[in-house]
Amino acid sequence: MSTIIFTIKDGVAYLQLNRTEKFNSFNREMSLELQRALDDCENNEDVRCIVLSGAGKAFCAGQDLAEATAPDGPELERIVAEHYNPIITKIRQIEKPIIAAVNGVAAGAGANIALSCDIVVASTNASFIQAFSKIGLIPDSGGTFFLPRLIGLQRASALMFTAEKIPADDALQMGMVYKVFADDFFLSETQKLATSLAQMPTKGIGLTKRLLNESFNNNLSQQLEREKQMQVNAGQTHDFKEGVAAFLEKRKPVFKGK
Repeated sequence: MSTIIFTIKDGVAYLQLNRTEKFNSFNREMSLELQRALDDCENNEDVRCIVLSGAGKAFCAGQDLAEATAPDGPELERIVAEHYNPIITKIRQIEKPIIAAVNGVAAGAGANIALSCDIVVASTNASFIQAFSKIGLIPDSGGTFFLPRLIGLQRASALMFTAEKIPADDALQMGMVYKVFADDFFLSETQKLATSLAQMPTKGIGLTKRLLNESFNNNLSQQLEREKQMQVNAGQTHDFKEGVAAFLEKRKPVFKGK
């Protein structure tokens, strides 16, 4: 891959968007390479957590407009259908924890891809911009789905209409991100969180993610029934047996993600 830096360490797959000269804005090549990298992470049993970040100073500036407006470039319909929608779908369907580590500006599709992840952490230098209205477009990449659920309809509407730049600390206060780390400790704290998640019961976390996805469409009765079914499934895993044994033996559990 030429636009994604892909490394695995201690059960964590680190995916870095790597078009630094374009502030990691998406072109077709990078979007397809990210999709392949996500597929590799889903199918690799050694990967038990995924971290998505950006190389250089930016997380992702959204769509590369030079490609989108080129005479021979992909049309908007193709960009959304083939580039962004599959990325969001994969992020939500992979039953492993996915962390967006926002190290700089996250604009447009870049912001919404981050917000679709299970956990968002940000450096103090990070910022989030729903930049679409500046060029007469609408928020894509799941923005109209995830952002109102994270911060409420009124705030989401305001940010999408005005394209206001939101610093990391304000994003934290709104509930857009989980934690903000000082720049000097951002990498180490993100790695610490990811490594911790990679050592947890991956199957149980995956089932939890499945239930959270389903909760968007279920009523309470349906969700309670699904919780019952998934609890039975979780109770059949190796990690449940290990967790109970470790509790009874007063020791730290060693989960295998199975």
